[in-house]
Amino acid sequence: MNYQTLKRSVIAAVLASALSGAYSIGSGKGLWSVSAATQAAPAVAAANHPATPAARLPDMSAIVANNGAAVVNISVSGKVRNQELPGFPQLDPNDPFYEFFRRFGVPQMPQRGGERVVRGQGSGFILRGDGIVLTNAHVIDGADEVVVKLIDKREFKAKVLGVDKPSDVAVLKIDARNLPTVKVGSTANTRVGEWVLAIGSPFGFENSASAGIISAKSRTLPDENYVPFIQTDVAVNPGNSGGPLFNMAGEVIGINSQIYSRTGGYQGLSFAIPIEVAVKVENQIVKYGKVQRGRLGITIQSLNQSLAESFGLKTPAGALVSSVEQDSPAAKGGIEPGDVILALNGTEITNSGELPSLVADIRPGEKAKLKIWRKREMREIEVKIGAQKADASASADDKSSAHGRLGLALRPLTAGERRQLDIDKGGLLIEDASGNAARAGIRPGDVVLSVNGEPVSSVSQMRGLLDKASKRVALLIRRDNATIFVPVELER
Repeated sequence: MNYQTLKRSVIAAVLASALSGAYSIGSGKGLWSVSAATQAAPAVAAANHPATPAARLPDMSAIVANNGAAVVNISVSGKVRNQELPGFPQLDPNDPFYEFFRRFGVPQMPQRGGERVVRGQGSGFILRGDGIVLTNAHVIDGADEVVVKLIDKREFKAKVLGVDKPSDVAVLKIDARNLPTVKVGSTANTRVGEWVLAIGSPFGFENSASAGIISAKSRTLPDENYVPFIQTDVAVNPGNSGGPLFNMAGEVIGINSQIYSRTGGYQGLSFAIPIEVAVKVENQIVKYGKVQRGRLGITIQSLNQSLAESFGLKTPAGALVSSVEQDSPAAKGGIEPGDVILALNGTEITNSGELPSLVADIRPGEKAKLKIWRKREMREIEVKIGAQKADASASADDKSSAHGRLGLALRPLTAGERRQLDIDKGGLLIEDASGNAARAGIRPGDVVLSVNGEPVSSVSQMRGLLDKASKRVALLIRRDNATIFVPVELER
């Protein structure tokens, strides 16, 4: 149920505000005053150059009318256990700090015993008339009950067929037939600058439309290896997550998923999952019950002009292999550190961010042909693709992260991120939250500042503090502009 945030870039965990603007024109002396001769000039120019028709903005009303019925509101609910903050007494409602904890600590608000129900909202759209609905994985994360509401006010309890966290796509099924559906398009021929339209339920306002343009394509985001995001300037706010992004032909080309924000509100940068990625996930979940991805077992980096020249390449294209895992498919196939992968199965790699999604699309066990650049020569090698782990970034059994006892995947903040957050030193960015940490209300994008009052700056340091703890810890969490202690029960 937690809203997804942009990992490693200090993304807001909850998209908290909608921006609105207005402008006015004033008149008076000085800058706004003009002479009579200046005023006459436009009239002369108009006489010599007949006015051209003003460019018209696109009318998107037909797209909304034709597709609004296929866009749904998704309500989720789940239970979390109330916990007491270690070392802090139960606060009286009349205590001046009570309101602070109530507002900024929900659902972490210290309480005694029992459970409470937490709720969330998002958007989705009907892909198939027999009740298949697509939304974001983070919209239904941790939910005990998922309800899909149609524009005609009908409500259905949804069955979660499958969730794919790496792509942030979830597939739902509702018991209904002959439902209105969207028309699936393609991102292949879309161009930067094209108009696009989003429909969803921002802040619970169902079937709200917002428009903008495509700002960039194939955008690679930190720790998002499998999704070449569509970047837009469409206003996306809480509740828009999981809703469709339409082109001007009325076709869905993406699922609205994330924003970039320093304030927690929309700031002109939103990101959508290409529809091709979502449909592939849906096909695999419906057919196999899970998503299988191909794996090479390499670490890659981008090439700049200096690196390209040092390797004897004319242009900085391809993916530079910086390391190869031992006994991995890449190692068995003969890939070496320093190789530059220029093409995979005939598809050229113009930048390193394109390679992971191409590899992931190949079924494990199949062979792939790679064109590589090694020692200033072009070579071709064949590699048998391996299987990607079910959740490589967040394994509950991964004792090398904080997942083992806490349910968090963490990394240190970069210098740039500390500047943005105004943190002098230390701090660990939460990339993934599960288990007790997620139930306590912690979510990706939060920053851990201390454990039981001890400042933390590395994952190993935090792991050591957790090993010394008994049943629970108090984490000092930074979220947007608020800092609060959150109690978390530790896994045994």
